[in-house]
Amino acid sequence: MPTTCSSLSRRYDMVKRSAAISKFIRQRYGAEIAEQWYREPFKVLIGCILSHRTREENTEAACAALFAVASTPEQILKLPLPKLRRLIKPAGLAKQKAPNIKRTCRTLLEKYQGAVPADRQLLLELPGVGPKTADVTLCYGFGQPCIPVDTHVARISKRLGLVDEHAKVERIGGKLRKIFPMRDWRLINRGFVLFGREVCLPKYPKCHLCPLRASCKFAGGRA
Repeated sequence: MPTTCSSLSRRYDMVKRSAAISKFIRQRYGAEIAEQWYREPFKVLIGCILSHRTREENTEAACAALFAVASTPEQILKLPLPKLRRLIKPAGLAKQKAPNIKRTCRTLLEKYQGAVPADRQLLLELPGVGPKTADVTLCYGFGQPCIPVDTHVARISKRLGLVDEHAKVERIGGKLRKIFPMRDWRLINRGFVLFGREVCLPKYPKCHLCPLRASCKFAGGRA
């Protein structure tokens, strides 16, 4: 079936909008994003497991406490489970996260000689690791191009009409990868996170300050 004029128009409009969004994110957060490049894969992996359902400052506190005592799979496995729970308590859900971290460390030692695999499917097979954690580990642990989808990325993508408002998290990353060129993938992930904390807040977004308001479905419906 030949491509219709309307579909071509929509595609052209999306290309223009995605270019404008990338330009805005680069201008506003480019310097900050450039400073935050990839780090030790193991610490990124464990940090992301700890980040589930908690605030970033809580994750940072738990990571600081844990890594000051144990920062390798071997060292974490030597920790008694009650002590591990106490160390990661700031991140919340310590009773669930501590066993997952132990199992993950054991798997890394048994299957990968203590190294974190740089493969998405292998990461997804680790205890407590879902798509977001796998993508964050690949992006910020190994420097691989991908778009991890957290609540900020999902929320902003829907508000800007980049994905359907009912799109599930596991499908948003794939859609964004088709919209934005690979060179901008990490820019979009980190930029949306920063923008989601500063302006596009979950409950009370600062729409009057938003340079992307004209493209935003959410802002368009607000008084």
